Amino acid sequence: MLRRTYDWTMGLAAHRYAASALVAVAFIESSFFPIPPDVLLIPMILAARERAWLLAGLATLASVAGGMFGYGLGYFFYEAIGRPLIEFYGHAAKFGDFQLRYQDWGAWIVFIAGVTPFPYKVITITSGVVQLDLVVFTVASVLARGLRFFVLAGLLWYFGPPIRDFIERRLGLVFTLFCILLVGGFVAARYMV
Repeated sequence: MLRRTYDWTMGLAAHRYAASALVAVAFIESSFFPIPPDVLLIPMILAARERAWLLAGLATLASVAGGMFGYGLGYFFYEAIGRPLIEFYGHAAKFGDFQLRYQDWGAWIVFIAGVTPFPYKVITITSGVVQLDLVVFTVASVLARGLRFFVLAGLLWYFGPPIRDFIERRLGLVFTLFCILLVGGFVAARYMV
C-alpha cells in the first residue's frame, strides 16, 4: 500500500495542476492543516528537478500567506474564543507573562518553528493572539520558510537521482522517519506552548 501511495504521489507531482495543489497545501498547512507541504514538494522536485526553484518559491509565498491567515485567526478570534477559555481555566495571569516573553522572543520563535518540523500553524495563530508585530512576524516567516523550502529544493536539485533511489529502496524507513518527525513536532507543540 505504501508503494502504491508513493507511485500515486509521484504521478500527481508531474500533473499539470501539481503546482496549484502545492500552493493550496502550503497555504492551509500554515494555519490549520496537519500535513506539511514537503510531502508534495519533495516528489514534485524529484519528478521535475528543473522546476525546483520555482516550486520552492511558490511554497514559500503560499506558506507565508497562510501564516498571515493563521495570524489573523489568532488576532481576530482571540477575544471571542481564546480569552474566555483562558479565563475559564484560570490561566489569565500566566497568559500575560507568556505574552511578554513571546514579544521578546517572537521573531526567534517564528523562525525556529518555520524551519523545523514544529507545527508552524501553532506559532502563526499564537503570534496573532499575542499580537506580535506583524512586520516582525512576516520577516521571520519569509526567512524561515524560504530557508526551509529553498535548502530542501537545493538538496533535491543537486542530489536528485540518488535521493530518489534512496527513497524508493527504503520507502518504509523514510515513511517511518517522516511520521516520527510529524508526531514529534506536535508533541513538542503540546509541551512548549
